[in-house]
Amino acid sequence: MNYQTEDLAAGIRKLASEVGDVTIMEVCGTHTQNIRRFGIPSLLPGNIRLVSGPGCPVCVTSQEDIAAAVFAAGRENVIFVCFGDMMRVPCRAGSLEKLRQAGRDVRLATSPLDALKIAKENPRKEIVYFGIGFETTAPHTAALVEAAERTGTGNLSILNVHKTMPEAIRYLLRGENQISALLCPGHVASVTGSDAFSFVASELQRPAAVSGFEAFEILAAILKLLDMIRKKDPQCVNMYPQAVTREGNRQAQELMDKIFKPCDAVWRGIGCIPGSGLAFRECYAGYDAKKRFDIPHQETEEPEKCLCAKILKGEKNPEDCVFFGKECTPDNPVGPCMVSSEGSCAACYRYRP
Repeated sequence: MNYQTEDLAAGIRKLASEVGDVTIMEVCGTHTQNIRRFGIPSLLPGNIRLVSGPGCPVCVTSQEDIAAAVFAAGRENVIFVCFGDMMRVPCRAGSLEKLRQAGRDVRLATSPLDALKIAKENPRKEIVYFGIGFETTAPHTAALVEAAERTGTGNLSILNVHKTMPEAIRYLLRGENQISALLCPGHVASVTGSDAFSFVASELQRPAAVSGFEAFEILAAILKLLDMIRKKDPQCVNMYPQAVTREGNRQAQELMDKIFKPCDAVWRGIGCIPGSGLAFRECYAGYDAKKRFDIPHQETEEPEKCLCAKILKGEKNPEDCVFFGKECTPDNPVGPCMVSSEGSCAACYRYRP
């Protein structure tokens, strides 16, 4: 620890003696990863508990949506394009990685615009891009649609499973639960603005803090949350002003609003959350791969005894799972939380003491 983290940890210990048991949920995959990477739980007193929420885009993509991706990628004349982590997420229908091993054309992307380039290079093929993630990545998918429209690229479609964070948080924190405070996602807030999370304090009466990703930034946010709990003064505070403003990135918001409209969305482990997804507006419905390929809805079940669903709701920790570190490892994941480096199980496994 350096002097910054030492001072912050000391301040947390002092406040912890005044607030009783506190559970803080983070809803950002990078926070999940860095909390483990920096060993932050080991710096906290026993009554201050950190739990992971649905902040990993790969982890919250439902079994049904993975099955839809496998169906689309298995079609003749299709080149399926996705980010690397999605390749390995298992479902009952298989995985994209297994399809690629079987000879299907499944390709990795580093940017949504890679799909546009592939579409131009393969005009006789149908290119399907797997659009996942929250407000951080949705503007990039919207930019892909806008570019395809501008260039008249007609052989491109998107399997769109984008989700938005505020409604999921509202859904998770409603009623009685163990969550005392919220560590807000800095990346998402850079697009939405910190005001998008003000409802956590005003409606749900819980303190919230938008945080950066360094150890001292996370600890400073925890200290601030504990101070608000002690004072019984819940607010939504922006502790990442170098990247986040109250109003957010208006250009990105306008681009999303141009291409998408709110819809219901299924979150793994949580279920259908009204208004938490992004559907194509009618004038861009031609880019919807589900409609273009008439992808059937497939009912699927979580792997038996896998705790990913409960981990995503902050009800369980990775170490509670009987598969953790045994049958389930990053090289052989049973559930999605062990696939992505931002998943709770993968981060816990990698940074075990």
